Amino acid sequence: MIRSSYSSMLAWLETDRRAFLRTAGAASVAAAGAIVLGVPAFGEDTPAGPERKQPPEPVTNIDEFMKVPKGPHAIPGPFPGKVVQVTDPKSLRDEAVDGAAVAAMIEKGITTLTGKNMKKSTRLFFDKNDVVGIKVNPVGPPLISVKPEVVEALIAWLEAGGIRRENIVIWDRFSDMLTEAGFTKERFPGVRIEALQTMAEEGKSFRNESGEHISAANFDRKAYYFAKGIEGKGVRGYQDDEFYLNQHVVNGEYSYFGKLLTTTLTKIVNISSFKNTGDGISMATKNLGYGAICNTGRLHAPLFFRVCTEVLAAPCVRDKLVLNVTDGIRGQYDGGPMGNERFTYPWHALYFATDPFALDMVCHRQIVEKRKAMHVKVNEDPRFTDYLRLAETLGLGVAEPARIRHVTVQA
Repeated sequence: MIRSSYSSMLAWLETDRRAFLRTAGAASVAAAGAIVLGVPAFGEDTPAGPERKQPPEPVTNIDEFMKVPKGPHAIPGPFPGKVVQVTDPKSLRDEAVDGAAVAAMIEKGITTLTGKNMKKSTRLFFDKNDVVGIKVNPVGPPLISVKPEVVEALIAWLEAGGIRRENIVIWDRFSDMLTEAGFTKERFPGVRIEALQTMAEEGKSFRNESGEHISAANFDRKAYYFAKGIEGKGVRGYQDDEFYLNQHVVNGEYSYFGKLLTTTLTKIVNISSFKNTGDGISMATKNLGYGAICNTGRLHAPLFFRVCTEVLAAPCVRDKLVLNVTDGIRGQYDGGPMGNERFTYPWHALYFATDPFALDMVCHRQIVEKRKAMHVKVNEDPRFTDYLRLAETLGLGVAEPARIRHVTVQA
């Protein structure tokens, strides 16, 4: 998520991040991808194959997460290993999203996934008193960000099932990104629009009177992802630690979960975009893995995609995440995770799963095939999907392709 949970700029990029993104052309953004992200996409500059040297595995608190008994709605949910892909060419025509077509795709996907009608499907996941957080991915609007039409159709489903509009929260880590992607109170009246944090445009104005980040109070100091010895200090790609703090709130060994997740939301619907990040993907698990916590820049090089599994194992995510939708109305096969029109294409698809890891495995394999078809050099080293297999060993989802039931339907 550029300008969000894990991106950064090098010191020589002294123009503010907003101006840079708005003025950079697609080709220049593609060429500068590694620079804007600060570090190679999840360590992809390391050599592939058995000759590469593996650094020691960092110690995290994943064992503490797994000691907590799972709740009744914990992932992988009632349909482990099942992924429904709905396609409709009418969903995107002449670069315009057709809201009616998208709504029909939502209905087809949910009913095919659950085997129940829309009203009964709602009851399968939600209680009428639930506070439902819809986690969107607002990166690269309007090119590759989650389409507001998808969110509107899901909200209509929730409301029809008895969820009050004031109990629905559209959220992401960064406030300005939500606005730029069209997730505003004007478009979604009565729905709460909330961000875990904000960033200052310049200087040190991100600090409050006490010297803390102005968003520090939004994070729960009792709920965290820990990585021993990995601090947000001197992180490659950030001009200094002050620049890092502006974006990441804290810079120690702890990444704190947003209070929105730990104290407000009772259920989570996770909507990601269909796009790559290097030879991996930035979809369902990454949308939450790097979107639910602060202090994420430090995690990229040493922990790779492992964060996407371990953060989702935390009870405040694992036990509340009831549905995952990947928005593939438009896809992007290269240049990700930022939006880049050079590599986008109409894909006309939406994906549905209670199991985010099975969903990511299906989408990863499809992105690989698309990259090959477009003559992109593909690295198929297992490390790009190891995090999905880790989830399977932890009982969080299904990753083995032979055990995944991939259902494809037309709306």
